[in-house]
Amino acid sequence: MMNKTAFIALAVLVGMSSAHAGDAAKGKEKSAACAACHGADGNSPAPAFPRIGGQHEDYLLQALQQYKKGSRKNAIMAAQVGALSNSDMADLAAYFASQAGPLVTRR
Repeated sequence: MMNKTAFIALAVLVGMSSAHAGDAAKGKEKSAACAACHGADGNSPAPAFPRIGGQHEDYLLQALQQYKKGSRKNAIMAAQVGALSNSDMADLAAYFASQAGPLVTRR
């Protein structure tokens, strides 16, 4: 019985992670508010704001979800993600993950 329960729990987790696959093109359309602090490509020149371009998509999605739930604390980010759906957050994560990071040069 325990193995069956563990298998079901694993299947649910796998299903949840694939349900959040984002669309980078849609994320770019939704990223205008993010650009004010993080820069258009997620590589803010201002040291006060994290560079999110090139980060792992799952990390970015998890961070956005945590800001929305309140388990990650930042008043500005909490306000920014308040109205975002899971799909919006997945799209934004996909977009910023597709950008070059601060240590990667584009050719």
